Amino acid sequence: MRGLDLKQNELFSYTTLEQRIPNDHPLRPLRELVDAVLASMDWDFDGLYSTLGRASIAPERLLRASLLRVIYTIRSERQLVEQNDFNLLIRRLVDGRAHVGSLDLQP
Repeated sequence: MRGLDLKQNELFSYTTLEQRIPNDHPLRPLRELVDAVLASMDWDFDGLYSTLGRASIAPERLLRASLLRVIYTIRSERQLVEQNDFNLLIRRLVDGRAHVGSLDLQP
């Protein structure tokens, strides 16, 4: 079963992740482009997943994380999870979950 691509803006009580990333950051336009491409693939993703069983990690989130891995030359998924634990930019671009590649990513 396909997981949902939920956004969690309530992680920070004073400011959101969106407010912490500068408006002129070069990854902002890239994020908009990637979101548009992934939205156009929504129907394709739906066809790949069963309607039964436990929800998976959203494929959109996994693809965004993989793209960041390439951009920042992060050598392994383990290091990507580590980066996501303390790097707010990565957390914002993947969408605010505590971990990218662990069981904690389940909605």
